Amino acid sequence: MSAPATTRVPLYRLAHARAGDKGNRLNVALFAYRAQDYPLLVAQVTEEAVARRFAHRRPRLVARHLVPGLQAINFVLDDVLEGGVNRSLTLDRHGKGLAYLLLGLEIEVPDEASENTDTPRRREK
Repeated sequence: MSAPATTRVPLYRLAHARAGDKGNRLNVALFAYRAQDYPLLVAQVTEEAVARRFAHRRPRLVARHLVPGLQAINFVLDDVLEGGVNRSLTLDRHGKGLAYLLLGLEIEVPDEASENTDTPRRREK
């Protein structure tokens, strides 16, 4: 029996993220748009995958915390902010903007699921 066909899609098609910084520590929370996509995120957006995605920032440690009640995964990355906002010479590369870096990570989804991964739009009032 062959494995089901899959497609690679960026995380922003399945989830949104919020991030913040405190000192030299980055916190990124990833939230699945749909409950049925949460297991895909849990299986593929691992500490190792996030460490590879942020390798250019040289994280000392990446910790992952599952929050299934919110269909979320929280990542804490140590020593990735060049000493923090007050010490870094890098402009505008701190917590808030780095959530978008994670959302560009591609994961494998079953072909039938990829047809339903359009980013949800806000409902007009």
